[in-house]
Amino acid sequence: MPLAKLNGININYEAEGHGEPLVMIMGFAANRNGWMPQIRSFKKYYRVITLDNRGVGKSDKPPGPYSTKMMADDTVKLMDFLGIEKAHILGLSMGGMIAQELAINYPQRVMKLILASTYASRDETSGDTAQLAKFRELTPEKKLRAIIGLAFNKPVYRFTFALLARIQTKFMRASDRVGIAGQSEACQQHNTLERLPLITRPTLVIVGTGDRVIKPVSSEIIAHRIPNAKLVRIQGGSHYLSLEMRKAFNREVLNFLKSDAPSIN
Repeated sequence: MPLAKLNGININYEAEGHGEPLVMIMGFAANRNGWMPQIRSFKKYYRVITLDNRGVGKSDKPPGPYSTKMMADDTVKLMDFLGIEKAHILGLSMGGMIAQELAINYPQRVMKLILASTYASRDETSGDTAQLAKFRELTPEKKLRAIIGLAFNKPVYRFTFALLARIQTKFMRASDRVGIAGQSEACQQHNTLERLPLITRPTLVIVGTGDRVIKPVSSEIIAHRIPNAKLVRIQGGSHYLSLEMRKAFNREVLNFLKSDAPSIN
């Protein structure tokens, strides 16, 4: 996989397909391979760019602190590296938090914005579900296992990915723990709630009604605060609905990207 030297660290990325650029940003502790169901579909129509955020995968795992703004800066630097002036931006979970910061701080770099299974702040109404909150004080690797257990609603996915997470955390290196801890802190500190009205690009907010990691109402709050945002609820969808309900997810994303909503304001 190619590496780009950005902000003093190496970021692992891949670019596939042709057409308008579509940058896809994955969530907490997950690498770019989490987008495989989308890459196969979207690269038929778009130049799809995926990356391992700092702290995971084949990207560097420097000591923290990390922030979602910092990772948004990494993403924009990758766009610069690839010669991409503007792109559609799709972010899932923590990736959605990064995408919010990108759209707020670099509006001229965004064509259309898709925010999936994410939140703008953690408070009494928005953010982690009560099921996840009870795992908040766990070590990063144990918290990862807990999130995997909640991220899927179908037993076959829940069992398979919980097993993979257990194997992964068993063989974690010190740098892996540092990276995951940095990402966890970035999620906890994320807050764009009051700045969401600054997002001016056409925006799709998509959420599964069965999300057990992030309160589904968090997406309603985001859609309400971003001018003219479109909210789509996928009935029964889990937190990781891009995998578990990939057909419905891909259909909604492609319909939005291909719609007549202007991509440049």
